[in-house]
Amino acid sequence: MRGRELAKLMKAVDLLAKPAGVTINEMQTRLEMSRRSVYRMIERIEDMGFPLFPDEIPGEKEKKWKLEPRYVKKLPNISVPDFSLTLPEIMSLYLLKSRSSLFRDTEIEKHIASAYKKMGCFLPEKVFQQLEKIGRIFISFSGGMKDYSGKEEIIEKLGDAMLAQKSCYVKYHSFGSGQLRNFSIDPLHFFTNEGGLYLIVNATRFGEIRTLAVERIQEVTNSGKTFRYPENFDPEEQMKKAFDIVSDDPIDVKIRFSADQARYVKERKWAEKQEMEDQEDGSVILSMQTSGRWDVKRWVMSWGASAEVLEPGFLREMVMEELRAGLGNYEGGCKSTE
Repeated sequence: MRGRELAKLMKAVDLLAKPAGVTINEMQTRLEMSRRSVYRMIERIEDMGFPLFPDEIPGEKEKKWKLEPRYVKKLPNISVPDFSLTLPEIMSLYLLKSRSSLFRDTEIEKHIASAYKKMGCFLPEKVFQQLEKIGRIFISFSGGMKDYSGKEEIIEKLGDAMLAQKSCYVKYHSFGSGQLRNFSIDPLHFFTNEGGLYLIVNATRFGEIRTLAVERIQEVTNSGKTFRYPENFDPEEQMKKAFDIVSDDPIDVKIRFSADQARYVKERKWAEKQEMEDQEDGSVILSMQTSGRWDVKRWVMSWGASAEVLEPGFLREMVMEELRAGLGNYEGGCKSTE
């Protein structure tokens, strides 16, 4: 029996188990089935050994179909929730699913697909008929995504540790030192950013909140010790302060964007605290409080000649040095690659 048929069968038994019983018309409406299909469903339920009987109620035209009362008492609770998702709700879920390209070609992608397939079993018939079309509305883009194939077990272990609040030992490839480092963490949250999956942890060895790139975690071992969630720590509040993923390097910046790029800058919110000042020449000056000077420098440089750091002076100097170094790569003509 397919998933949708099983779901409808369970709903039908649930309706028939109600003390007042249910009419054929009511079953048609609740199960979204034709009258003929409802009678076939009743026959199938009887063939499975469920004792049904039609109850004629004086003054009412339709019979009420019921399960034999003593049998109902023996039944476990098989109530099926009314999975009455609206079309906007389903579209929102598929929008989230389109972002699962982060886990392309992994077991996690298979689990996501399986969950959505099961969800479809409980949707109303009219919505189910549109499900494939809805699924095609949103497409996923995997350009620049990090590869998490082979990291499924590590992600699962970290998720289990978060739920059980268990400390872990991790073997982590630190790009800063270029070495594998072993230390203890209290895993707190996952988050995604620019095609990557990251982990917010309380690094007990260093006594501070840190961010780890999941793909650089080589090994996870449960320590068996429990931990308490850090008091007064609000991860969402902390991430609001970060321009990218660095949240412990506060910086106030002022950047001028050329007139041809002003409209694109103004249509987004770049920081929790920001101001836009339109200039007479059509350019715009963005002032914001954020964190992560390296992240801000990289972002400013991505705008090329359309962005100019006005403040602070040290960030302006960092960008100038980077531009001078980049220019040196091109001076002296094109180098042969042969």
